[in-house]
Amino acid sequence: MTDSELRPPRDPRPRLSLGPYARAVGQVLRVSFKASPGAVIMKVLGSLIAAVLPLVTTYFAALTTTALAEAYAGNPDAGQRAVVYVLITAGLGLLWGAFTSVDRYIQQVMSFRVGAVVGDLMYERFLALEFWRYDDKDTVDLYDRAKRFSDSYARVLDRIAAIFTQLVSVILAIGALLLVSWWVALIVLIAIIPSVYLQFKLSREQMAHWNTQVDSRRQRRLIETNLIRPQHIAEMRLYGVVKYLMDLRSRLRDADELRRLEFQKRYIPKQLLADALQYGAEVVALIWVVGQIIARAQPVGQFLYIQQIVSRALSTANQLVTSLSSIDEDLANLKDYEEFMKFPTAVGGGKPLAGPPAEVRLEDITYTYTAGSTQVLKGVSLTIRAGQHIAIVGENGAGKSTLIRILAGLYQPESGRVLLDGQDLRTFDIASWHRHLAVMSQDFLKYEFATAANNIYFGDVSQPREDQRVERAAADAEATDFIDRLPNGFESHVSNWMEDPRGRKGSGLSGGQWQRLAMARNFYRGAPFIVMDEPTSAIDALAEHRIFSRLFADKDHTIIAISHRLATIEKADIIYMMEEGEVAESGTHEELVNLRGRYFRMFESQLGLDPDPRDPDSLDTDPTAPGPAGW
Repeated sequence: MTDSELRPPRDPRPRLSLGPYARAVGQVLRVSFKASPGAVIMKVLGSLIAAVLPLVTTYFAALTTTALAEAYAGNPDAGQRAVVYVLITAGLGLLWGAFTSVDRYIQQVMSFRVGAVVGDLMYERFLALEFWRYDDKDTVDLYDRAKRFSDSYARVLDRIAAIFTQLVSVILAIGALLLVSWWVALIVLIAIIPSVYLQFKLSREQMAHWNTQVDSRRQRRLIETNLIRPQHIAEMRLYGVVKYLMDLRSRLRDADELRRLEFQKRYIPKQLLADALQYGAEVVALIWVVGQIIARAQPVGQFLYIQQIVSRALSTANQLVTSLSSIDEDLANLKDYEEFMKFPTAVGGGKPLAGPPAEVRLEDITYTYTAGSTQVLKGVSLTIRAGQHIAIVGENGAGKSTLIRILAGLYQPESGRVLLDGQDLRTFDIASWHRHLAVMSQDFLKYEFATAANNIYFGDVSQPREDQRVERAAADAEATDFIDRLPNGFESHVSNWMEDPRGRKGSGLSGGQWQRLAMARNFYRGAPFIVMDEPTSAIDALAEHRIFSRLFADKDHTIIAISHRLATIEKADIIYMMEEGEVAESGTHEELVNLRGRYFRMFESQLGLDPDPRDPDSLDTDPTAPGPAGW
């Protein structure tokens, strides 16, 4: 590689200066103290003990060496002092062992409590955002970065404690050397600076490289995820793509790791010089103390004292810069976390909805997604009365699902209103409106961790589970037969990755079976308004016919169905045909067929009718052949 290729990539995330750095540390400490004040106090005391105790132990070890030398020289009192110093040193060692055990426990307590508090706050904020943000890439990217910091919050606190311990240790070590010789302390301090600088610079370059390779690293993780998922193996092997993906993964990994290793390689000569300077400083200090001992200007124990203190100062300084570099990115990500936690949540409050409305009216609704420039809905108006069966049809991208989300109050329209019995939906508590809705979308949830019964029960967890109600909902969704065939019936896990306490593995369901289970959950909810967005795409036509025959025979529920299947929608009381964000046609099935307009053309192949001779677009003709008689 050339020098230009080895030049560190530009880090898109600015590094924290001293002021923001200190504020970030303070923020972590405040949150941690709020989560577990006692544990934080103990952690601070523990950091001080961890910094001071090794130096005190070294001091008494040096005194022991001096006393032993004096006893060997014939001093009768020195032997007794040596025994006392040994006992003190042993006591300090025992104290250090006990402290280490307690400190590990405190660290685990803090990790649990702080991680739980921060993680819960993160989930609560994410789950309460305004709904449009879940479709906004910038929001989701910020959430990913904030979540990464949230997951490492407890680790950041441990690093702060380690930095505090290391900083105090270096200061105390230099101070301890000053008590012996100011110029030895100065030499050691000067020797520390080059190595610290080089390590810090290397860490910054590696971190900059890390930040510029986020997309490549994410791509590699996604490839690895696909490669180890059993449900993906069949397609990958059939298409012969396994080796290609393995090679791509290797190329991405090698490009990432080899560049990082190149940074490390370039710093080896400089680091060797810095290490030589440190060892030189240590040798100078030891030669000086040996001379002092020979000249009887210093006691024998000072050799051990100087050797241990100098070694500790140098090694701790290197650990300090490593810790500072490793925490650098975490503290920079704190900004993302704070920014995410400031996002406004969905508007709450409002008056409760006393009961299901007799009429829902969408009045001149327009909507544009945040990242888009084209209006998805353009002045849509329609009325839904209690007990009506409504169908909404149209090509993909016509705005049908967006309209349902606005009806449910998940999206707020740019203009227009959703009126419940003439009152704006925004004046109501949205949760009270949701209690009257049962919505099944085409992207329904699969609760793979749960049993078949609980998959249905999750439709209404406001009360204890009613098994008869579960079974009735399953029957209405044509799900009873396949559930009964499961090893434990309704109490069977529906994912083959789960097993019950008796060791019976769950059963993998087909797409249609999952869809029926989700539909049963919708029915279990028992809401007066049933909204179904492409609910039967994986269900066979006969079962779908039976399901919707029961639904449309029920006049106690208001049904709003989005579907491309004619058998599903032709029984509706009124059908709204949407095209490019507008209601193009509306009426009963017969009215729209007789109109021979957009609805007719969309379902012409399913209707089985002869083409309209008045509509040349409906004729399947060869443009080079002569036209029919009369044309």
